[in-house]
Amino acid sequence: MESIRERLSKLDWKGVEDSLWAFGYARTPAVLIPEECAHLIAMYSHDRLFRSTIHMERFRFGVGEYRYFSYLVPPIVRDLRTHAYRFLAPIANGWVKALGALGEDPSYPRNLRDFLLACRSRNQTKPTPLLLRYEAGGYNCLHQDLYGDLAFPLQLTCFLSRPDDDYGGGEFLLVEQRPRSQSRGHAVVARQGEMVIFTNSWRPVAGRGGYYKANVRHGASTVTRGTRYALGVIFHDAR
Repeated sequence: MESIRERLSKLDWKGVEDSLWAFGYARTPAVLIPEECAHLIAMYSHDRLFRSTIHMERFRFGVGEYRYFSYLVPPIVRDLRTHAYRFLAPIANGWVKALGALGEDPSYPRNLRDFLLACRSRNQTKPTPLLLRYEAGGYNCLHQDLYGDLAFPLQLTCFLSRPDDDYGGGEFLLVEQRPRSQSRGHAVVARQGEMVIFTNSWRPVAGRGGYYKANVRHGASTVTRGTRYALGVIFHDAR
């Protein structure tokens, strides 16, 4: 079986980049096989793997539950986070450069280790990869995953359940708000093992005077039946 690194390296990253620039998200072919998806779902019941559990209704985040992994995160999650970052950092740097946010030398580190060291220097030390579970009636309100001063602008979700077979509804939602304009929405249905890579808070949009920043939030529509599991991979750590 190919490693996660090998599977990621075979993705069409030029196509991913083009889609991210155009729409703020990109859907990939399946990266995880069904057995790996089942293995991740089975982890959900192992309390020792997680640092915290969030019951979404309590905080008015939606209806459902998610659990943040503890360090050390499981190898499959670690590998997805480590190797996806390597391909996404140049795209993130291109976004920052387009907006001129960091002057003449915009740069996120080329590897995740150095980026997490930068997070640590800002007292962001808690791991952010998480497993999410929604039963029938569950949903996730539109939000942004920001956990401190330092935030990587892209993240990804791996879809662990099978739409139609395991659950109905539960589309991935992305809503973009441009200045002085109506909101634009995307609804994505991804198959088991596929990833959606997306902006977690903003993206550059070309305008008459250059690029400007569009605000973006994401969530999940109501699950109408069954159970929907997903793995969220956020690259910055939390305070």
